[in-house]
Amino acid sequence: MGRNIGPKNKIARRFRTNLGLKTNATKVARRLNQAPGVHGPNQRRVSLSAFGKQLLEKQKAKFLYGIREGQFRKYVEKASAMTGDSGVNLQELLEMRMDNVVYRLGFATTRAQARQFVSHGMFTLNSKKMDIPSHIVRVGDIIALKENKVKKQIFENLSDRLQSQELQSWLSVDAAAKTGKILTKPADKDFEKVFDVKLITEYYSTR
Repeated sequence: MGRNIGPKNKIARRFRTNLGLKTNATKVARRLNQAPGVHGPNQRRVSLSAFGKQLLEKQKAKFLYGIREGQFRKYVEKASAMTGDSGVNLQELLEMRMDNVVYRLGFATTRAQARQFVSHGMFTLNSKKMDIPSHIVRVGDIIALKENKVKKQIFENLSDRLQSQELQSWLSVDAAAKTGKILTKPADKDFEKVFDVKLITEYYSTR
């Protein structure tokens, strides 16, 4: 799957799930139960086979995190090679991507925007430049907005936004310093319940 540059609302309507691709959740919700396309309003939902359900969940996760097929498969393989539950491992890897953490901390309003910020070298990781969105952060790592980027218009009122951000339990933020820290690995309560990770691991286990 290449990077999707088409209408984001169509993707949400395809899965009938808000994948956080747009900032206006209310607008997305208006037509969430209507399939995309000219026949969308009258289109019936067909029952999916076991394979179809697995494929659907995999696609949801890929679109949610903005990851291509080859990279996603590598995450699944890495998760399976790690000790413990492969499903939990997979979700940890996805959540601890640099771009996702920037999004979770509140520096960006969508994961796509966070990916762009990181790619353009706007953040440091442990005081060193980090421009790789897929980099997996570790417990204790500190992410900071570069000083020379603070005055950019897009970061106007950032401190207020960071203070009002509802953080997950594994993260902390210093709004004044515009930094965030990885406290622990994400727990089950922190994982988005948008997709069924068990069906995803089942999909790759047979391929």
